[in-house]
Amino acid sequence: MSDARARLLSLLSLLQTPRLWPGSELAQRLGVSGRTVRRDIDRLRELGYPVHAEQGGLGGYRLTAGAAMPPLLLEDDEAVAVAIGLRTAAAQAVTGADDAAVRALRKLLQVLPARLRRRVDTLASSTVAHPFSLAPEPVDPDALVVAAATIANHERLRFRYRDEARHVEPRALVTAGRRWYLLAFDLDRDDWRTFRLDRVTDLAATGARAATREVPGGDAAAFVARRTMQMAPTYPADVVIHAPAAHVVDRLGAPPPGTLTDQPDGTCRWQAPPDTPEWHALRLASIGLPFEVSGPAELAAHLRSTAALFQAATAGPGRSGTRSPQGERGRVRPASPPPHG
Repeated sequence: MSDARARLLSLLSLLQTPRLWPGSELAQRLGVSGRTVRRDIDRLRELGYPVHAEQGGLGGYRLTAGAAMPPLLLEDDEAVAVAIGLRTAAAQAVTGADDAAVRALRKLLQVLPARLRRRVDTLASSTVAHPFSLAPEPVDPDALVVAAATIANHERLRFRYRDEARHVEPRALVTAGRRWYLLAFDLDRDDWRTFRLDRVTDLAATGARAATREVPGGDAAAFVARRTMQMAPTYPADVVIHAPAAHVVDRLGAPPPGTLTDQPDGTCRWQAPPDTPEWHALRLASIGLPFEVSGPAELAAHLRSTAALFQAATAGPGRSGTRSPQGERGRVRPASPPPHG
């Protein structure tokens, strides 16, 4: 690469740091004259980079948004972070986002140096998706854009939710796993409501100004979490896990919900706070250890029905009608523990 090209790339790398760069500082960084900096700025503009110049003693140059997307220069750690982010985006429940992420990732991996590709592969191979993660209906990206725009512009929003017309003042978009929620003040019901975005259709900004309202409690994410939990019955769980508490604590999360108490026989007792049977089951499946459910009966029933589905799925052709495994009520112990990632 010629000195001029190398200098041009160095100049572009500096300008991609979001700040106002005085011409004298750029000249000093690059070891050239102010005239050379001005000439290189003109070259970048010819290549499509929108470099804005501000005059005066406090003036300088900054890279701004243009009509088209110019090429970007990334540092090593930035390139790795983008690649990992694209892998994650490829699994998201937004229509078209997975395809776009895969295409962008393919382009990035094509030009990544081998040493950076190894870092990306290492991170990817050591990171796995939860096998029981939610897989809702995909969200229309246009719905995300319209909802986000009305929130930013403080506009009222109309849409259909489960074929019912709604008129709201949107407040926030909240993600939970792979599911998107719209938090809004429902004008017809005079109360706050939470809407699953994959069930929203025909969104339209009305242009009318939305009132300034404070979310109850002041935290939109916490409010949506409370509302979604209230929509499903929850139960405390009492489970005996066949391992000492020290071997279980990290697998349940840090810190684990509820209490873990060692038992004299080398097991531990997990007393979990109220949650849905599905989420209790997810946590228990993720620990990769044998366990026995003392309660509630709803959790034991959910585990039995899930076990029956898994057994039928692995029974082979012609055996999909496998009967549900029978056992003592309220006690579930897998024959062999699932692998722990």
